[in-house]
Amino acid sequence: MTSPVLNAPASLEIPGDPPARAARSPIAGVLARLTARARRLAGLAAILVLWQIGASSGWLGSTTPPPTRVWEAALDLIGTGELQHHLAVSLGRVAKGLALGLGAGLVLGLAAGLVRLFEDVIDAPVQALRMLPHLALVPVFIIWFGIGETSKIALITIGPIFPLYVNVFHGIRSVDERFVESARSCGVKGFALIRRVILPGALPQILVGLRQALGIGWLSLVVAEQTATTAGIGFLVTDAKEFLRTDVVFVVLAVYALLGLATDLLVRVLERHALAWRRGFTAK
Repeated sequence: MTSPVLNAPASLEIPGDPPARAARSPIAGVLARLTARARRLAGLAAILVLWQIGASSGWLGSTTPPPTRVWEAALDLIGTGELQHHLAVSLGRVAKGLALGLGAGLVLGLAAGLVRLFEDVIDAPVQALRMLPHLALVPVFIIWFGIGETSKIALITIGPIFPLYVNVFHGIRSVDERFVESARSCGVKGFALIRRVILPGALPQILVGLRQALGIGWLSLVVAEQTATTAGIGFLVTDAKEFLRTDVVFVVLAVYALLGLATDLLVRVLERHALAWRRGFTAK
């Protein structure tokens, strides 16, 4: 037996809006998408232009390199293979830390959100630990795990747990009780209820938590690689600082920004496909 609650509608008819979309020609649609992308790139282009002007004219001080010099430094690092080597080490660390942290946050959030007993046991200690600035745990992790890879991966692991936990928990608890009761009245119970009603309802909040958790994961990587390391893009920054190579420092900062942007775009694509059934507000 199926219910309107269980099967999300393919589209919700909004008077006036769908006819306007249907009347849009394919060429107009392509132009609209290109215009939207150009608008998104305009902000970044404006920042680069202002940076170039400010650095070349000395407004940003003598230690701030212009984007052209940063680009040349990036090409040099790529040419020697140094950037690829350090980037591969950092990606390995962040992949291990995020896999552990996101997995723990998801499991804890699901357990506390779905079962009151787990909420009573889990929520209080997690909320208490969430209040601690996890980056301040660096000396503790070094004492516990040493200066090797374990302490760095532990720091990257601990950060993403809390935002994902909070968003999974509140996403589940914000599911409309009427939908749950409607599904139960149709005979949907147990795991099927979770899979077909609760998780789809909580998914928007879970994806918000995922985006926040990924951002904290990259932030944790930056801090983890600043201490007692000989490889990774964080080490590249520390090494460049010793030799006053600000152009290399800015290369690494740009790499961090691009990595964060790439993961955020990945989640957005996932969100677009997973929540294709949802018709939310669209800004004009």
